[in-house]
Amino acid sequence: MVFKDLFVYLYFYIFNEKLLNQSISKKLNFLIKFYNMKLNFIFSIFLTFSAVLSQAQRIDAENISFQILKEPVNAVEASNRNYSVTVNSPYNITKEDAIKEAKAKHQELVDNYDKSVEDAKAQHAEKLKEYEADVKKLNEKYRTESEQYNKLKTVEKIAMNAMPPVLRLPSRPQLNVPQKPVYSDPDLRNALIVDNKVLASQIMIDGYSRGGNYIDISVNMERTNFQDNAGKSFASQPTKLVVKQGGTVKIDKNLFSDFEEIASSPTNEINLGSHEKNYLQKVIARINDILAENYGFSKIVSTVKLESVKNKGEYDDLEKAHIYVTTNLKKMQAKPDYTPNKTAFENLNKGVEIWKTTLKKIDYNDKKALFNGKIAAYLYMNLIRLNLALGNKTEAEKYLNEMQEHLVDLKLSYDQNYELKALEQKIYN
Repeated sequence: MVFKDLFVYLYFYIFNEKLLNQSISKKLNFLIKFYNMKLNFIFSIFLTFSAVLSQAQRIDAENISFQILKEPVNAVEASNRNYSVTVNSPYNITKEDAIKEAKAKHQELVDNYDKSVEDAKAQHAEKLKEYEADVKKLNEKYRTESEQYNKLKTVEKIAMNAMPPVLRLPSRPQLNVPQKPVYSDPDLRNALIVDNKVLASQIMIDGYSRGGNYIDISVNMERTNFQDNAGKSFASQPTKLVVKQGGTVKIDKNLFSDFEEIASSPTNEINLGSHEKNYLQKVIARINDILAENYGFSKIVSTVKLESVKNKGEYDDLEKAHIYVTTNLKKMQAKPDYTPNKTAFENLNKGVEIWKTTLKKIDYNDKKALFNGKIAAYLYMNLIRLNLALGNKTEAEKYLNEMQEHLVDLKLSYDQNYELKALEQKIYN
């Protein structure tokens, strides 16, 4: 572009009629001065642009994979990690009981067979009367319409686009006599064969030994209750869970007291035995989840995205924080009572503290500030992501709430808004 301009001005200057009498040397001196001015102008623009770039905040992202063993809510010394389970319920069903119940239902069908045949014949006779009455009405209607049609002249039929009536009769009802009941052994795979001992054996805490009584688990449950509502099936199974730790009550919860939908059909159209078995397993699974949350060590294998600002000098502390967090995440191991994890957590928290301290320096009103909304956005997102990855939903929610107070000032991008909504769903689901 510079040389193009030089050529244009050279052409104009040399062939300008007013300047034809000047010497060539004067013309060349003028052009050289003009050319130097253009270069100086372009160079100053380049320096200004370079300075702007040097001050721009470049945010980079890195995905960190790690694994940890999440500590339980209620810590228990390794020597006391034992438990006992007591279940009180109305369930005391054996294989023999299931077969006995099936035979009793079969015998009931046999005893009621003659009556079911009579009922079927009576229903058929009633439907037959309704059928004959309908046929009579349809025949009378057909006869009337035929007479009216036949009275019309051909011209009238054409003008009215009239068609001759058609007699359509319903199918004659058939007598469906029920088949004689035939006994077959029940499918024990779907049978509810369970008693209190079996239920107690299904309740457990990973990492603990069964047989001690430091953790005393008591479960009292009713049998599954079924209810119809608006053509759908609902169920409840009131259950009380009490857990004592060293004689002190730590958990006291009432579960499954409210009815919830289990099928879109009424109870007389579903297999109640199968549904009761499934619902009972749901209750046991929820009890095990509560015990795991409070006493179990859960292995977390995760990958978390963490961002950092890469400008040297002004953001050295934030670069140090990034190193603290990412390096120590990678050092963690999913092992119980693993001493290096404690040191790694302490060093990781040093980085987190730098993030939190930096957030106090943010000037949300000045886009050109060293610590502006762009820095705040990536720090808040880091804190939310990290706490979610570590299983700390309460802390993640805390930073989400803080960030939402400044959303108007942060002016997030489309991608940032999309990710923030996804993180919010993880927190509240």
